[in-house]
Amino acid sequence: MKRLIAGVVLGVSLTAVAHGAGDPAAGEQNAAVCAGCHGQGGGKPVMAIYPKLTGLGEKYLYNQLVEIKAGDRAIPEMTGLLDAMSDQDLQDLAAYFNSNDMVVGQADPDLVDQGKALYRGGNMASGVPACAGCHNPKGIGNEPAGYPALGGQTAEYVVKQLKAYRAGERAGTSNANIMMDVASKLTDAEIDAVASYVSGLN
Repeated sequence: MKRLIAGVVLGVSLTAVAHGAGDPAAGEQNAAVCAGCHGQGGGKPVMAIYPKLTGLGEKYLYNQLVEIKAGDRAIPEMTGLLDAMSDQDLQDLAAYFNSNDMVVGQADPDLVDQGKALYRGGNMASGVPACAGCHNPKGIGNEPAGYPALGGQTAEYVVKQLKAYRAGERAGTSNANIMMDVASKLTDAEIDAVASYVSGLN
């Protein structure tokens, strides 16, 4: 019986490690500087072109922080902010923001039908795959693959990122390469529609 209990405890511990090595409580201690742009807790950015950080997926958040610190993803507003942070600090930040709930917005009613069709079914004529294939039909992402949750993200931020992918300005990783290919086939109208749709998706 003791062996069984020990095995269960070990299994639970390994599962916890597999899903994230960050400590949300420790991450909160370093998150104050982030609130200036992303809002308290990361869920209410001061400007809509800044992303909501809550619930995006711990792996995704950590990977982005690593890329930003290394200079592989250039974000002028974040220059130098992560320089003094250790890898564990970045993991803790990712865990903290991922532990907070996403605050869902309101999609533009005029764009919902087009956005929903594109998100769920893609555009076969132009070769755009369904966003739901990687980001989940409910917009909750795919944590093991490092694909971020999109549901509730600000439409303005999603538009900005899709256009950055389309222009080749956000590149360098395998996931970015996937998105560059997808975005290259999207029209401005499709970008606006799908971005609006995901902002109200929960």
